[in-house]
Amino acid sequence: MTTRHAADRAPRAFSASGRTPGNTPGNAPEEIGTTVYDVGRDLRRDVADARLPLDLDGAGDAEEARKRLLNQLDEHLLPRLKELSSPAVVVIAGSTGAGKSTLYNSLLGEEVSTAGVLRPTTREPVFAYNPLDVDVLVHSPTTAMSRVVEHDGVPRGTALLDAPDLDSLLAENRSTAAQLLEAADLWLFVTTAARYGDALPWVALGQAMERGASVAMVLNRVPQHNLTTIRGDLLARLREHGMEGVPLFVIPDVGPHEGMLDRATVAPIARWLTMLAGPDRSRAVIVRTLKGSLAALPAWVTGIADAVQEQVEAAEVVRETIDRALPDAEASARRTVASGVVAGGSVASRWAQLAGAEKIDRIKVRHGLARSTKRRGRSREVALEPLLEEVRAAATRTLVAAGAAADDALRAALSGPSAPPGGPAFAPEHGDPVREAAREKAAATQVHEWVAVADRAVEALRGVDEPGIAPQETAETRRAEAAVKAFGPTGLAALLLTAAAGSDDAARLVHSLLGDAGDASVATLTSDLADRAAAMVSRESVDLHDRLDIPALAPDAAVGLRLRLAELRRLS
Repeated sequence: MTTRHAADRAPRAFSASGRTPGNTPGNAPEEIGTTVYDVGRDLRRDVADARLPLDLDGAGDAEEARKRLLNQLDEHLLPRLKELSSPAVVVIAGSTGAGKSTLYNSLLGEEVSTAGVLRPTTREPVFAYNPLDVDVLVHSPTTAMSRVVEHDGVPRGTALLDAPDLDSLLAENRSTAAQLLEAADLWLFVTTAARYGDALPWVALGQAMERGASVAMVLNRVPQHNLTTIRGDLLARLREHGMEGVPLFVIPDVGPHEGMLDRATVAPIARWLTMLAGPDRSRAVIVRTLKGSLAALPAWVTGIADAVQEQVEAAEVVRETIDRALPDAEASARRTVASGVVAGGSVASRWAQLAGAEKIDRIKVRHGLARSTKRRGRSREVALEPLLEEVRAAATRTLVAAGAAADDALRAALSGPSAPPGGPAFAPEHGDPVREAAREKAAATQVHEWVAVADRAVEALRGVDEPGIAPQETAETRRAEAAVKAFGPTGLAALLLTAAAGSDDAARLVHSLLGDAGDASVATLTSDLADRAAAMVSRESVDLHDRLDIPALAPDAAVGLRLRLAELRRLS
């Protein structure tokens, strides 16, 4: 027998179709061809793009199914559809200590895969194929992760793959074993008389049947005195699991030994593999498994598409919940501004101080015009600067409070007793420093803009529409100019803002200075501040909506998978 590592041979070039020059597809059914490959490739893309971001019941299972389907497409279906003439991959799999590597070496008649008493034994997958199959061997993820060897003990038309233990202590080995099983055209599952009742063999075999794989079973180390009993019990279990047609090979317990099993002991399995070999017979195994895998796809894809659609519908409910939580908070924020809360506390105290010490409200108004010198006006403007700062600070606190109230309302709606599925993950965290800092910054910006509106209102009252253009003089502009002379432009803006914040004393002074035009400006500023308070409420939901506004939760997120499903059904 000869063994050569594939790396010792110069690499072969493969065509875009997966066939080497001169290779013909043989007698493969017409439905398994380029069209099916294209559908599988498109399906792979859409399954890879699918996301399940919401924490819904069943989402974890659906995500595992999605990953398994990707492995199935990458490891088996797409490589196999691309080249039907490649050898049928027989994966020898099983539990730790089941004797997989010993069986593998015994079938080849040479120690190719390491076998021993230390666990885990099989650390590196070994992929062996007949040298005469080199021209049709397709390089795939399976060969990439395995040690690939040529061995003339492998029946032509097949490839034998020794996989790591399914229950290996090493997570990497377990993952590799599961991945390699997805690549199999046929599973040769090895268990022992002592362990065939464990859950692992039946879970693994169930997954194989689920995806339509061909399966055979080896019952190893069976004591001679109760061989018949154990074999009968295992056959009954296979029937119970709908696997009555699965070939079963029994290897008697040969006692303590080292090295390979006697050739006669593994002869039935070797004959069976030889019977499978050859272009036509191995092709039958390939096509049978391939058809089974394709037939299993619609149910698999339906489950994932349904899970994606469930995410879409849940996201819409979360959006509606967010939107329903805010109108009351917006109305409350507007009422707070309208009630004059901003002008209470420190603003009222500062006004009282100015009225007492500066007699800010004792200015003479004759024939509707304020009477003052420019020097006294500059003095009043300076005196009103602290009032302006108090109004700024009070307005900022009010807007921050409006945002915080909205934050509380959203948290209650998304994580309370009536929270929608997936909602708690979107509920704002209480006391989140990032959100609080952003809220305070946004409130400061809103108040800065509000003050700018007051500055522009003063200019409008004076009739200054554009810089450098002389205003048209009217009774209103004369009153405004007199008021600016008495308080300065910044001081007059401070009075307008204080009145808009809810100070009756400031409102009366503005009316005496500016009349109806002043009242209108105050009303506009009050309404503007109320709008900004409502905007602070609305902004609390912006980042939540942004998190929901992703392709995975878009109304058409499942459309691609549904289209692939329709194509699969047309092909079946």
